[in-house]
Amino acid sequence: MNFAEFRFWALLAGLLGIILTLRILVRRWVRSPDEFDRCGLVLIGLSLLLGVSRITFLIFLAVAVGTYFGLKWILQAHGRAPRRYLLILIPLQLLPLFYYKYANFVVNDVLSLNLDSLRHLIIPVGISFYTFQKVAFVLDTLAFQQPLPRFLDYMNFASFFPQIVAGPIERRKNLLPQMQAFRFAWNPTAIDTGVSWIVIGFYFKCCLADNLAELLRPHSLDNAYVIWLNNLLFGLRIYYDFAGYSLIALGLARCLGIKLTFNFESPYCSGSITEFWRRWHITLSQWFRDYLYVPLGGGRVAWWAANVMIVFLVSGIWHGAGWNFVLWGGLHGLFLVINRFAARWWRVPSVLGWALTMLATFLAWLCFYETRLPALAAKLKSIFTPSAYALRNFHLLPSHWNGAQLLVMGCMLVLCAATLLGEWASVRRVQEPFAFFRRPAVLIVLAALTVILSPGKTNGFIYFAF
Repeated sequence: MNFAEFRFWALLAGLLGIILTLRILVRRWVRSPDEFDRCGLVLIGLSLLLGVSRITFLIFLAVAVGTYFGLKWILQAHGRAPRRYLLILIPLQLLPLFYYKYANFVVNDVLSLNLDSLRHLIIPVGISFYTFQKVAFVLDTLAFQQPLPRFLDYMNFASFFPQIVAGPIERRKNLLPQMQAFRFAWNPTAIDTGVSWIVIGFYFKCCLADNLAELLRPHSLDNAYVIWLNNLLFGLRIYYDFAGYSLIALGLARCLGIKLTFNFESPYCSGSITEFWRRWHITLSQWFRDYLYVPLGGGRVAWWAANVMIVFLVSGIWHGAGWNFVLWGGLHGLFLVINRFAARWWRVPSVLGWALTMLATFLAWLCFYETRLPALAAKLKSIFTPSAYALRNFHLLPSHWNGAQLLVMGCMLVLCAATLLGEWASVRRVQEPFAFFRRPAVLIVLAALTVILSPGKTNGFIYFAF
């Protein structure tokens, strides 16, 4: 379900055409048009998943259907105080995720059992996202004593195609009521709003992220300048890639009359690492806050620092099965603990706070993209070794790219800087994310830049791997 591929849009248009044609042909015999529309929506979601791969479709069905009927069994047989039964249902929900994403890491890397059959497992697209959404659905239903919805409405909640494979991770109270009231309708205002988000999303993904992806050169181990430049390129690439997907998903949903949660609110405009995590992957951060951090005691207990570290170590593991992701999560946990202690004693000027936040964030990105542990150790050593910043290494910096690539890099960094300034203006002056980019004249410029500067090579969205 790659929004950057023509195949996705052709399949979506074909499915919508079939559903809407049938809607017209059979409307005399349909007792409930709303019911027909909701059936059509779930068929579109499942068909698009099947178009990704058979294993993606089957694993999704197993998790979604198992969640619904497992929860139904708990509610019917055991009332509304079934905490002990969650010890059965939630591990069953997480079992496919653990097997496909973590079995190789645990069995071969941690336990050193060398089972080759686990080394070539293909992770079903979106499994981390929809599994967490289903776990939240179970917990919210039981915690707030909500009734179990009809299976059709639940399946639309579970399989809503714009957000199923890479978020946002929606909660029951936000998305389910919209699914229960869904109808296909022509709403020019909603479509105009949705298209504006789609244009911004494609600019982020196809113009910025895809060009930045072609410039990464992660092989230098001892040149600190090259390492930092790659950290910068990757940090910008992953943001514009993931935020681009999220905005396209937001726009597609809005065209259908559905409001999704913002997943990114210009995190690189943050003045502290705490603010960064309020703006980066918002729905995942809220998930960990509500279902892990708060149950552990939150920030009001004496062991709050341990709670922060646990949450971010788990967050690192969520992002990927590897020691580098554990280190990435641990670093961010450490940064947050330091930030909270420092905030008690010092008031840092806003510019300095932003600079320190970006320094910490882009340092940690090294642990995200460098999965080879010996290479990661060598790069971290270089970053903290003064001799790695010798003038000779600075003069060697351009030699890692040819002339054309250096020109593209310069243009992309200028565009990224201009884009970040636009984001800053939207956040700080208008208090509305991306408001500057939704002006008609700016949207035209963004669409033109996307068409002209798109590299023509389709890169999968980076978070599909998670």
